[in-house]
Amino acid sequence: MASLYLHCTAPPSSKLRPSLHPLLSKPAPFISHARRSHRHPLRASSSDSDSPNRRNVLLGLGGLYGATSLISTDSASANPVQAPELDKCGAATNLNNQQILDVNCCPPVTGDIIDYKLPTFYKLRTRQSAHRLNPTDVFKYNLAIQRMKELPEDDPRSFMQQAFIHCAYCNGAYNQPGQGELDIQVHNSWLFFPFHRWYLYFYERILGKLIDDPTFALPFWNWDNPKGMTIPPIFLDPKAAIYDAKRNPDNLKAVVDLGRTGNKDPMQLVTNNLTVMYTEMVRGNADVYDFMGKPYREGTPVNPGPGSSERGSHTALHVFVGDPREPSGEDMGNFYSAGRDPLFYCHHANVDRMWTLWKDVLPKDKVPTKDITDPDYLNASFLFYDENAQLVRVYVRDSLDTRKMGYDLQRIDLPWLDYRPPVQTALARIKRTTSFFPKVFSVFPLNLTKVVRFEVQKAKKGKADELLVLEDITVDTTKFLKFDVFVNDEDDNPLELDKAAYAGTYAQVPHKAPKKTSTTSIRLRLTDLYEDMDIGDDDSIVVTIVPRHSGPGVTIGGIKIIENPNKA
Repeated sequence: MASLYLHCTAPPSSKLRPSLHPLLSKPAPFISHARRSHRHPLRASSSDSDSPNRRNVLLGLGGLYGATSLISTDSASANPVQAPELDKCGAATNLNNQQILDVNCCPPVTGDIIDYKLPTFYKLRTRQSAHRLNPTDVFKYNLAIQRMKELPEDDPRSFMQQAFIHCAYCNGAYNQPGQGELDIQVHNSWLFFPFHRWYLYFYERILGKLIDDPTFALPFWNWDNPKGMTIPPIFLDPKAAIYDAKRNPDNLKAVVDLGRTGNKDPMQLVTNNLTVMYTEMVRGNADVYDFMGKPYREGTPVNPGPGSSERGSHTALHVFVGDPREPSGEDMGNFYSAGRDPLFYCHHANVDRMWTLWKDVLPKDKVPTKDITDPDYLNASFLFYDENAQLVRVYVRDSLDTRKMGYDLQRIDLPWLDYRPPVQTALARIKRTTSFFPKVFSVFPLNLTKVVRFEVQKAKKGKADELLVLEDITVDTTKFLKFDVFVNDEDDNPLELDKAAYAGTYAQVPHKAPKKTSTTSIRLRLTDLYEDMDIGDDDSIVVTIVPRHSGPGVTIGGIKIIENPNKA
């Protein structure tokens, strides 16, 4: 295990110290509860009841970081998405009416571009939970942001220039080189995690340079743990440099709603949140692309498909923080303005942490291949300005290991890791009445404006490893859209997600796309759900789709069940 902490680019003679944080954190005293499953391979022994109260919350589980090996995935013959041509940056657009924004998101173009080489370092930077920062770290963080805000407006390292990076890459300012009017979009594909990792990497290094502290590290908003499920208090001081006035005033001290259900019960929200995390991190993925996002190559239209984390907790927090009083949900509520809120970088530090956890913690019986070795992924590139205002080209292949990039993560409890929903077996009514639900072919294509229920035939009779595939999902990209999927759901209470019937979600942050629409698909793994619902031997299931925020903005072309082609 030592190699997890000592792996860096420092010379062998360096006095490098391992992380001071233990692998297994001390159980937190806030709320405790028995483990909700005895079937997880990383689980410690337990004598807890098999019938837990779903409104109780598990908090005291320790999170375990483990090593994972690089496993090849199928490669395809094409070309990687290339870094944009900065001198051809165009205008971004307003999401409400597709008109030109009153800001120019294009960066200054100065100097030559060089390929970036990860520098040597002698001590890992350690990103810590924002809820646990000591006063000295809070002071340094505010000082660094203040100095960034004081830089000249045309300095590419200045606060607004850094915010414009997200606007330009995510709201239509760049076209793919050599591909005409085809946009570059770093969301809703396999570029999501590596782009944002590089983005935060340089942002962090710029802040450290401004306060002359090479060990400075961004905090992460630990919203996956109940003790971190509110906006970190350090961001609520109006006099602080990290404060932003454009946040939802109703949510400043509220428990986050990762499911965007609208539930106001704090205890139910916490249990919903843990279920969302378990579903998107553990239960619902069949392969690496289900988590990371679909392939996105040169010439690929934007938004080929988001991974489970991006369309789940990531999107929910953007919308939770954004101010509904603003025309387009500014600042966090859409892509063009999200980088103007310092909380955005704290939020994405935890999103980045999810990538590390997914690779290093989750067992291989869920998704055996955790790394993408397709050259079109590894050789995709972006442009950033480093801490010295040097324009550099970076590649996805150099962003796969945080320790090689010089930073590590504070070890925090992972209460969602074992938060498998309790088994539901009272399905007699559903089983008896499936013939009364419309067949899938009579429902689709579907304009999703209300709750719909229908019967879907399983791909194989008896117990099988299967996926629920929602095809040709066409969305209005200028709106926040979300819907949830349930299987054989008896109680029909859409405010509660902590149940075995919850299969997963689709959601998006508003952004610009050609013609204001894009078409994608998602897959939800059903294997554990079949077991938890005791329906593995059934011939069909009843699917319920619950729109959270859609209106006329979502149509679904079809839905089917297939056998998992990537059986673990």
